[in-house]
Amino acid sequence: MPAKSLSGGGRPLFPPGPAGMLLYAVDAVLTPGSPVSDIGQLTELASDAVAVGGGHVLDTSHVSFPNGAVTLVLILAESHLAIHTWPEDNLIAIDLFSCGAIDGPKVAAELARLLRLDDVHTQRIERGTAARR
Repeated sequence: MPAKSLSGGGRPLFPPGPAGMLLYAVDAVLTPGSPVSDIGQLTELASDAVAVGGGHVLDTSHVSFPNGAVTLVLILAESHLAIHTWPEDNLIAIDLFSCGAIDGPKVAAELARLLRLDDVHTQRIERGTAARR
């Protein structure tokens, strides 16, 4: 599949916001009602959460494993969202990498609500060269 370009006259469509590059890492517990085993529903709910945070989904990809685990990646205009599940341990890990104007805490909170997650722990990690200064 050819790469999608979002440049307009040499400028990125969504330039990095004042917050710079950030990673929001979410670890949580899946509850019995967590709708993560249906990849279509998971993709729809993750896309909805991204939209609530002001993000823009450009493409998606996923893998479903024999044990029911899934890895879902949403390519965003602002970077990407990756969701990984371990149903045998009732665990989910979500990584939202942002290099644009997206409300990461809002996306994480909406994912926790929509996916009916429990014991949610979110870390905000600055990335890139600005984080090393």
